[in-house]
Amino acid sequence: MTLDRTRYSGLLTDIKNRIRQAQTRAVLAVNAELVQLYWDVGRLIDERQKQEGWGAAVIPRLAVDLCNELPDQKGFSERNLKRMLGFYRAYADVAAFVPRAVAQMEAHVKVPPAVAQIPSALLMGAPWSHHVILLEKVKNVSTRTWYMQQTIENGWSRDTLIQMIKTNAHERHGKTTGNFAERLPAPQSDLVRQTLKDPYIFDFLTLEEPFHERELETGLIRHLEKFLLELGQGFAFVGRQYHIDLGGEDFYIDLLFYHLKLRCFVVIELKKGKFKPDYAGKMNFYCNVVDDQLKHATDNPTIGLILCQTKDKVLAEYALGGINKPIGVSEYELTRALPQNLQSVLPSIEEIEQELQSELRTRGDDE
Repeated sequence: MTLDRTRYSGLLTDIKNRIRQAQTRAVLAVNAELVQLYWDVGRLIDERQKQEGWGAAVIPRLAVDLCNELPDQKGFSERNLKRMLGFYRAYADVAAFVPRAVAQMEAHVKVPPAVAQIPSALLMGAPWSHHVILLEKVKNVSTRTWYMQQTIENGWSRDTLIQMIKTNAHERHGKTTGNFAERLPAPQSDLVRQTLKDPYIFDFLTLEEPFHERELETGLIRHLEKFLLELGQGFAFVGRQYHIDLGGEDFYIDLLFYHLKLRCFVVIELKKGKFKPDYAGKMNFYCNVVDDQLKHATDNPTIGLILCQTKDKVLAEYALGGINKPIGVSEYELTRALPQNLQSVLPSIEEIEQELQSELRTRGDDE
């Protein structure tokens, strides 16, 4: 019997998906066990220190003895043991995270509300290396929880997490000025608002003033992977200068995306300088056309996002007030501004060059 190519391809795809799902579950299970182990090691150290009156000196000795007794086991250096202790102390009272045996013995433990809000799935789901970063760089518990959730949902790598913390991603989500609450039903409008941010940070570009909007657009497409990372999970790139033929006239959308989670097209217009009210009318037109020509019957309404260097929030709100389509206005930054007191102490280009030349001369004399 001859194999039907289409049906066989479907079978192959199904099997590959099952294998990948099983591999993902296995990785998550291993990570959960590792995080659980490190929490428990931290608990044991903390309890013995309190019971025996031991100080910090017990940790270096433990590191040496564990290395000698279990030479094949990695991850129990002095530095990592200190991290385990800190990890336990940070989440000591999360009842859902306590090992079953411990939970049975210590069922009387009272959980502080601020800490108890952290679901055990977040603690188990985030990789250990990410927990280390979060404990070192994010002191607020609720903010740390937000980054844990984003890490799991978006699959952030260690470097990506560091970058997101550096650019204060938690403060930028949900800040876009828009008319979403008036133009979309509650569940969709809330999801759209949390998906967008303000400002967007494009510090991976090397543009210098003065530049043109087309140069900004070209730079974002050249660094599409980083651009998509800054936009957030779910954005699928459809086209740049997307052509629309309407009534014999040609129109071009700067950037067109489709958002897999929102289930809608997203039109992005890039503007140099400050926001102007007439931008809203043009974006409304583009959203109308996309809804008419590209939107599928099962898609949600197209969303517009106008990116400007600066905006007056009140002006933007008035401009969007009478607009029919859901549109947001956000700022973008090419580099984060340095504080004035820091700028004053930074060396100039000339000073750096002089220092380099001096260093080269010193090396030459030593040789």
